[in-house]
Amino acid sequence: MKSLTYLLLFLISINTGLTQEKNLPKDFVYIKEQIPDIKLDIRYAGSNNFIGKPVNSYQKPVGILSKPATEALEKVQNDLMSQGYCLKIFDAYRPQTAVNHFIEWARNPADTLTKAKFYPEVAKKDLFQLGYIASKSGHSRGSTIDLTIMDAKTGKELDMGSGYDFFGDISHHNTDKITKEQKANRSLLKRIMIKNGFRPYPEEWWHYTLRNEPYPETYFDFPVR
Repeated sequence: MKSLTYLLLFLISINTGLTQEKNLPKDFVYIKEQIPDIKLDIRYAGSNNFIGKPVNSYQKPVGILSKPATEALEKVQNDLMSQGYCLKIFDAYRPQTAVNHFIEWARNPADTLTKAKFYPEVAKKDLFQLGYIASKSGHSRGSTIDLTIMDAKTGKELDMGSGYDFFGDISHHNTDKITKEQKANRSLLKRIMIKNGFRPYPEEWWHYTLRNEPYPETYFDFPVR
């Protein structure tokens, strides 16, 4: 009787989409399942981000990527682990609904709660023009990642010269506003990411996209959960 009950519960979970696999379209995976020792700090699932609150469609602090991007990221992680480092992920796949939330926030000039921390020298009205916010994001195609490097033993992030999602020149790859050590840390990340098939975004040291991404023209909108 007990076995029959478990079978019925399993069938119900499948039919109602409660199994984890049912949350994702084909060829998408949870990063942690593929790379268990990677660290996650999914900022848009909480309030430590430039909006100052959880972003729409981020229902859980999990990282999702296309399978090819995850496989390439695993190679990056292995390279870094051999040197005593580890990857920390800030964001991966991003639903279009979340991007729409960014757009709504950017169009509200009265909401400057996070300005001092994330964009002290940039006018909020200029965030679109300067390329910090877009109506379509590469993240929604499922093969773009925001990340940094941390010490595998201490868990301390390497000093990159600016924080994640800081909107300003100091976050650009070609900035002259950072120290030699900070530049070397960025170069380490950039070199290993490029080696394993990712391309950098000039304005954001943390942002990389798989060169041969599987869905270059598709913008997904399933929730992060």
